[in-house]
Amino acid sequence: MVRIAKLEEQMEGELKKKETKGLLEKELQNLIKKQRAAALSEGMNIARRMNRIDRVISLLVENSEKIVNALKEDFGHRSPEGSLATDIFGTLSSLKYAKRNLRKWARPSKRRSLFPLGVFGARTRIEYQPLGSVGVIVPWNFPFNLAFGPLGSIFSAGNRVIIKPSEFTPVSSDLTKHLVLEYFEEEEVSVVIGGPEVGATFCSQPFDHLLFTGSTSVAPSILRSAAENLVPVTLELGGKSPVIVSDTADLKTTAKRIMAGKTLNAGQICLAPDYLLVDKKVSETLVRELKLATKHMFPTMINNPDYSSIINQQHRDRLNSLLDDAERKGAELIELKPEGENFLTERQGKMPPYLVLSTSGDMVIMTDEIFGPILPVIEYDHIQEAISFINERPRPLGLYFFGSNKREEEAVVQGTVSGGVAINDVIAHIMQDDAPFGGVGDSGTGSYHGYEGFINFSHSKTVFSQTSYEFPLKITRPPYGAGIRRFLEIMIRK
Repeated sequence: MVRIAKLEEQMEGELKKKETKGLLEKELQNLIKKQRAAALSEGMNIARRMNRIDRVISLLVENSEKIVNALKEDFGHRSPEGSLATDIFGTLSSLKYAKRNLRKWARPSKRRSLFPLGVFGARTRIEYQPLGSVGVIVPWNFPFNLAFGPLGSIFSAGNRVIIKPSEFTPVSSDLTKHLVLEYFEEEEVSVVIGGPEVGATFCSQPFDHLLFTGSTSVAPSILRSAAENLVPVTLELGGKSPVIVSDTADLKTTAKRIMAGKTLNAGQICLAPDYLLVDKKVSETLVRELKLATKHMFPTMINNPDYSSIINQQHRDRLNSLLDDAERKGAELIELKPEGENFLTERQGKMPPYLVLSTSGDMVIMTDEIFGPILPVIEYDHIQEAISFINERPRPLGLYFFGSNKREEEAVVQGTVSGGVAINDVIAHIMQDDAPFGGVGDSGTGSYHGYEGFINFSHSKTVFSQTSYEFPLKITRPPYGAGIRRFLEIMIRK
């Protein structure tokens, strides 16, 4: 009897899940239809597009303190200045740039018409039309930046949006939903809250475009779900973004910039420097400078408001397992913690930075994206050795070169494939609002920011207006004669 009761309870639970999924699917599909119709009926209304971008800007500026506090609560601790810089300032910058350039981007583009039709007055143009409803799946590391930042590209193209925030940042997700309800109508922006089951249902809906920011390992399931409805997908993933340090680099400056990027959000950034490839001649000096740079930025860490926590215990355990695996396989771990601070009893979930020396390719730390304050160091003898090392691995989202040798710089830029490159800095290329941001291969596909972002979320529709003259057209219709043969003889040549 007990077994039967448990079986009935299990069946009832599964039935409820199916009912809940069915209701969510119906709700999402109705919302997508409503948003798609609203986008189509509005057409090319530039003022309304600008107004939506303005409201996103107001949402961020007027609620910056709430946003900072929500992030603190979700992370255990998160640097207030770090949150203001990344989730608010970095987001505002791209939104404002999109608004300034929207009118120019949206103009029809004149194109050349096929000869000789253009000579007789035929005209070709490209009209940029909204796709309709765009689904945005947001990760936990920058929940406001990655929810609202893409809206510069999405709104400038005239679309509507449905956002699915991460379940790992519940306070930020709830605040996102509350603020969207306050500033937007549901046919403009809507937010869907929930865990993995809601996420799976979300990405299988018939959106007009889907933007997923997250891990490479999850991306194939996103693509499979979207493929059921032939939904085009932009993937912003991550990967192991390498840093090459030449013997011509200013090592003191290099160390400061690398560690600033690695410790921002405690390394929980898709573009964080993942490992260093250092010219053997300067390796020892660079390691010393990395230690000094960290000590200067963080004389204390546990009670330092500038140093952020790891998102949760599960993620901390994963990072510690990477260190354990590396140490077992012969790595030397250098813990960059302030003297006298004990992180084993630390309650905010902080983790000090680590340098990993004597790194080898069989360590998990060199196959999995780290996403934390751990930095492996690998020596090389010649720049081509570093380039080959990168090319033997999946293509990264970011690649960073430090040095003053222009031949080496050119060899790195031309000899590798990555989503983007920064020279003598890390991460900074994402801040260039007039340039696209995106990955390639394992690090993603598609892009947003700037004009390319507008194009990514637009349908480029060809509009051809035929000439009123019959002369150039009549020879193309049967019965064929000498005229068409002479024309084809002229045109079919090298």
